[in-house]
Amino acid sequence: MALAPLADWANFYVITGSSAGGLTGLTFVVIALAAEARRVNATGLHTFITPTIVHFGTVLALAAFLCVPRQTTLSVAIGIGFAGLAGLIYIAVIFWNLGHGMGKYEPFVSDWVWNVVLPGIAYGGLFGAGLLMRQSPEVALYVVSATSLMLLFIGIHNAWDIAVWMSLRNAQEAQGQDSKGDELAPASRRD
Repeated sequence: MALAPLADWANFYVITGSSAGGLTGLTFVVIALAAEARRVNATGLHTFITPTIVHFGTVLALAAFLCVPRQTTLSVAIGIGFAGLAGLIYIAVIFWNLGHGMGKYEPFVSDWVWNVVLPGIAYGGLFGAGLLMRQSPEVALYVVSATSLMLLFIGIHNAWDIAVWMSLRNAQEAQGQDSKGDELAPASRRD
């Protein structure tokens, strides 16, 4: 049996999916700028830039998945639950990278909040929505929409943080200053 409440969400997912797709393209510009940096730490790249693409990609994938015609409650529950579980596993990798693989860089509280805590809540919400879908599809769809927006805004924040950091780093290097060994640390951490 088709999941009727999904039809009411079509415009929402067209908007969020389009936004995620556009923002992914802009993030590639940030990646191209990062490639020009002389001292890029691969772990920093995987900890700060790649998750931004993953969050935007998740929003885009959710939008596409939820716009597929004739979805059933079971198919949506499985798809959303799987996306949430995969996201939680990915956030565990980010947690490990922040805690163990950053070299000289000491992560700030905001690094943990924007790269582990908030995305963990979002992906946990997706997983929970997958479990809730069969009992209360309307509530679960609201959780999925909130999660989509949350991941979109987390990605925007993190992409902005990286772009500002890169601008400040380039300005420091142009003035001959040392950037203190912060290999691809987010922008808000500069003195």
